[in-house]
Formats: sequence, structure tokens, C-alpha cells
Amino acid sequence: MTEFVTIATFNFVHEITVLKSVLDREGIPYLFHNENLIAIDPLATLAYGGIRLKVHPNDIEKVQSILNDLNNHLKIV
Repeated sequence: MTEFVTIATFNFVHEITVLKSVLDREGIPYLFHNENLIAIDPLATLAYGGIRLKVHPNDIEKVQSILNDLNNHLKIV
């Protein structure tokens, strides 16, 4: 089984709210590494390298397209 890979990093939990909804709607499996830690202590984002979006290698292209679309419209990524 291939491990998930990091394709984006975010500094704050509020930045991933819309993205989670879109990924769920598209049925794309994902993991936000450090999400809960940063939610509890936002200043820890620098110490732990932020919230890392991890996806399966087969989904990288589709997720990158989603990120680009969100960035063009919402300026959150």
C-alpha cells in the first residue's frame, strides 16, 4: 500500500474548512496532519511545520486542481 504524500501546508485551521468540504464532496481520501494540535495551540504551527494536507499519490493531480481553483477564488491556499 502506498503511503499518502504531503501536497500542501497551511498555518491555521480556518484555512482548511472549505477544502475539507470540497474533498469530502469529491470522495477524495485525505489526512490533515497536525490539525488538532494546531487547533488547540495556534502558535504551535511554526514549531510543527503547519497543518499538512496528505493525499494518495493517485489523487495528487485532482487535489492540486482543487487547490488551484480555491486559491483563485478564495485566496486561502
